[in-house]
Amino acid sequence: MLKTIVFAAAAALAMGAALAQDKQPTPQQQRMTQCNQEAKGMKGDAREKFMSECLAGKTGKAKGQTAQQQRMTQCNQEAKGMAGDARQKFMSECLSGKPGKAKGQTAQQQKMTDCNKQAAAKGLKGDARQKFMSDCLKG
Repeated sequence: MLKTIVFAAAAALAMGAALAQDKQPTPQQQRMTQCNQEAKGMKGDAREKFMSECLAGKTGKAKGQTAQQQRMTQCNQEAKGMAGDARQKFMSECLSGKPGKAKGQTAQQQKMTDCNKQAAAKGLKGDARQKFMSDCLKG
């Protein structure tokens, strides 16, 4: 009789462990949770791209990057070709989660907007404006 009770208890423990194992999140669910945590504060296209790459295992902790490091990488890619005050302003806005893309602009469009503002502030016209814009857009 004691053997039957011990056997029944062991069987119940084994079944309980099997049921608990079924409730464990799958690796894909674990990755989704991890990627969501890393993407906190990201929005729009940057978040969508990050999540896609993270879920595919191409970014985030898979590369040893925190969400902030990933955001820095993304912002640097978008700011290619920008220089000076325009780049600094863009990077500041991008890293704070409000990049030019949020306004519907690409990095190049944002750069054009910034160069136009600078040219207007300097009162440039004609050939001087054209040369300034060319130099400004080149970086």
